[in-house]
Order: sequence, then C-alpha cells, then structure tokens
Amino acid sequence: MKKRKTLNRRDFIKLTSVASASLPFALSGFPLYANNKPKEYQFTTDNENVLVLIQLQGGNDGLNTVFDLNQYDNLQSVRSNIIIPETDLLSVNSTTKFHPAMAGLQKVWNEEKLAIVQNVGYPNQNRSHFRSSDIWNSASDADDLISTGWIGRFFEENNSTFPENYPNENATDPFAITIGRIVSETCQGTQANFSMALEDPQNPGTALAANTGNIPDNCYGSALSFVNSTIAQTNAYANIIKKAADSGNNLSDKYKSTDLSEKLKNVAKLISGGIKTKVFVVQIGGFDTHDNQIVEGERSTGRQAVLLEELSDAIAAFQEDLELLNIDKKVIGMTYSEFGRRIRSNGGLGTDHGSAAPLFMFGNCANNSILGDAPEIDTAVGEKEGVQMQFDFRNIYSTILTDWLGATKQEATNVLFNNFEALPLFKSGCSAALSTERFLKEEFNLKVYPNPVTTTLNIEFLGNNNAVNITIYNSIGAVVKHVTNKKYSFNQQNVTVNVGNLAKGNYFVHYQSKGVSKTKKFLKY
Repeated sequence: MKKRKTLNRRDFIKLTSVASASLPFALSGFPLYANNKPKEYQFTTDNENVLVLIQLQGGNDGLNTVFDLNQYDNLQSVRSNIIIPETDLLSVNSTTKFHPAMAGLQKVWNEEKLAIVQNVGYPNQNRSHFRSSDIWNSASDADDLISTGWIGRFFEENNSTFPENYPNENATDPFAITIGRIVSETCQGTQANFSMALEDPQNPGTALAANTGNIPDNCYGSALSFVNSTIAQTNAYANIIKKAADSGNNLSDKYKSTDLSEKLKNVAKLISGGIKTKVFVVQIGGFDTHDNQIVEGERSTGRQAVLLEELSDAIAAFQEDLELLNIDKKVIGMTYSEFGRRIRSNGGLGTDHGSAAPLFMFGNCANNSILGDAPEIDTAVGEKEGVQMQFDFRNIYSTILTDWLGATKQEATNVLFNNFEALPLFKSGCSAALSTERFLKEEFNLKVYPNPVTTTLNIEFLGNNNAVNITIYNSIGAVVKHVTNKKYSFNQQNVTVNVGNLAKGNYFVHYQSKGVSKTKKFLKY
C-alpha cells in the first residue's frame, strides 16, 4: 500500500493555481498565487517611514486636473464642450492651475508639501482598465505578466516564509493594510499578499478555526491545518490593529463625510496609535468619465469635479491631521491611476481612455515642485491621441524604494526588474540618497528637426557621460522605433534617424538619461 502524501503549503498553493491565474485565492485576507520565487534581495526596512498609496480607479483625466495656461487655448479648441473657463481655475503658479474643485490640494501646495509629476505613464500604454492596473500594481513591462506586486516583492525577501509563523517577535505588526474589502495587488508576494483588508480598525474582526479537534493525517487535514494557522495569524494581527486604533487619535476637524476621508482618517488613527505597518493602500473609484464628466453650462461641476473635491479635501484633512498628531515627518502619500484620458473630448461630454497623466506626492517631505513639462497640445491632435509619457512610473517607484522605504539602488533594480533612475521627489534632509538641487538646477534642451519631417529626423541634445535612451512613440503611446541606448560624452550630440517608413501622423521622441526625461512631438508627412 502506498504511503499517503501529506499536503504541505506549497502543494496547497499549487492546487489553487487554476483559480489564481486570474484572481487571488483568499484565506482570511491573504490571497495566494502559484508562481516562481523572484531573485534574491536584501532590504533595509528599519526606518519608521510610512507610505500611503491612493489609487484613482478608472483613469483620471489629468488634462482636466492640472492646467497649463500656455496650452489652454489649444486645449480649448480640442475640448470645446468640456473645457473649464480659465477664470474658474485655481492658481498654483503663474502658468499652472488646478481644477476649481481642488482647493484642498491648492492649500497643501501653498504649504509647500505637494509634488506634481507631469506626464507619468509607461511604454506601450495599454488602455484596458484591468491590464493597465495590473501593470501599475506589478511594475511590469506592458508585455510581461507578473503575478507579484512591487511592494510585495519589496517585503518578501526579508520575509521569505511569510505567512508561516507570522506574526513573530521580529515582525509583530501587519506589513501593509488595505483600507477596504479587498487586499491590494501592489502587496502580492509569491505565496501570500502582505496586506490585510480592513474596513473598521475599531472592529477588525476575528475568525474561528475550522476544526479545533483532531485533524486527520491526510491531504484534507493538511489543508485544514493551513487554513487554521492563517486564521490564527489574522486574529493575532487583529489584536494589534485594535490596540493601535484604541490608542490612536484624530485631531483635524477638516475631514468630511466621504468614503476617502473616512479611509484616510483611519490611516492617521492607526499610525498615531503606534502601529508599525509601513504601507497603507486606499482606493477611490469612478474616474472612468466617458460621459457627463462635466455638467453642460456649469463645467466646473460634474462627475469628475465631485471626485476631485473628495480626493483633494481628504488629502488636505489627512495632512493637517498628521501635522497636529506630530507624525507628519514620517508619512508620504502618492496618488496613481491606470491611465489618463485622450486629449480630444468626445460627444458625450466626457473623455475616453488615454495614456499618461499627472501624479501627486504629498507630505512634509514632498519636494514642493512641478516636475516635468506641461503636456504639448496642438489643434491637429488625432482622435485617439493621449498625453505622451515623460516619466516612467517605475522611476517614481524606484525613488520611493531607495529614498523612502530603505532599499539600496541594486535592490530597487531587482524589485523593478530593471534600472530606473530616481527623481527629485523629496526635500533635502528627507532623503540621503539623492541630490535634489542637482536636478532642479539642471538645464536641458532637446531639439527635434525638421518638423514636419519626411525622411530624416535630427535629434540634438547635450551628452552627459551617461547612457542615453531615445525612443520614438506613436500617438497612442506604442513604441515604433528604438533610436539609441548608449553612453554619450559631455558635448553637443546630434543623432539622425530615418523615419521615412513611418505612416503619416504625429509622433513623439522620448529622451531619458540619468534622471532627466524629455518628450518632443513631431509630425511625419
């Protein structure tokens, strides 16, 4: 008679591989995936810094969020049915304006605690909600399917056996918390999700073990033991959460009765209560504004205005709360959305799926600046054209990993599967890994001519003794030509490229080198 095989954790995970190919198999808030273990990393996570991620689900219209007055007339010509009157916009600086619903973020900017990053996206933009969200959460290339999340990979290599024997004396608190019903895929590890889904910190809930008696010595018993151990882990974390919620506080009276305000209010309470969780994730949905993005005749109102007001007011209240609680120096927040919207509006008073969009980073340590160029708008923009990428979102992730969460440059490269230069997102003194002043004082000019062009395009730039990557994208964000990726000496450079085989239309040259990114538009005819 053959000896019965005991089902261990890895076998149990394999049995769930069919379901987990598309959806996580959840056990008490810990979804499981079957996939190969990533490379070896070593992380330093002994600082007290906390990251708060705010996901804008649906694809926020960045052109209706941050306005540049130099581009306003052209934007008005291609968005005549939804453009917000210039007189209604809120001032950021002499040329940059906010949507009128964003008074809260304007306040945070005026307090010098807001970084605005223009034109954030990725090569070969995917305009599917689900796929593009997967790309942002996993930090993968557009054509790679990765089942782990970038935060999950960050946590995993110092905690490779998680969730087995967690919590323990060295890791007493949840690594990450998603405020809501579903854990965030940003935190997905190889074997489990490092975040817990939590709706009410005062009542985190506990679960009963499935069987407290004798467990049979077979595959079903092994699976039952695993379920029981996971329940025990969840209950242990629930006790930690309840203790922090009871000890925590909220001092700001600016929170409104909105879903996002309540979520961020709970985050502030837990942090002030002493919880050691390093990453919190919250979501706000509804940004898929194909129609009725504005109210005709009252364009400062509408679906997006309601959402931007909720987002802006919630962040402002949260930031004030952190300061009153004296915990603002260790918390940084970041917004992200799966894509922006197209440049041209549609006939339904809305906008369709596009490409890049602005991203906000807020907090006491956020470098109060606008990083990047205003999106270039012209009246000949195509129906499907979106805002072109200037900064890859993984440059921002790399900055957070090294300058905030404590990873080395090599570790960040391993997590993100490639080398992405850090950006000047943090104030001096908040980050020892990056010289912000060097970037802010750096003047860079990218020239592209002739424009329009028929056959040969000249790309002129100043070399910097570093590798230069130049790529040409089409109007919907797809890579059509890799121009160069090599080191150039510190003098004026001119690269020529044959574009005669490209179809007529609008294209974009994207330059990236040592933290500097630029995008220039040209017309092929």
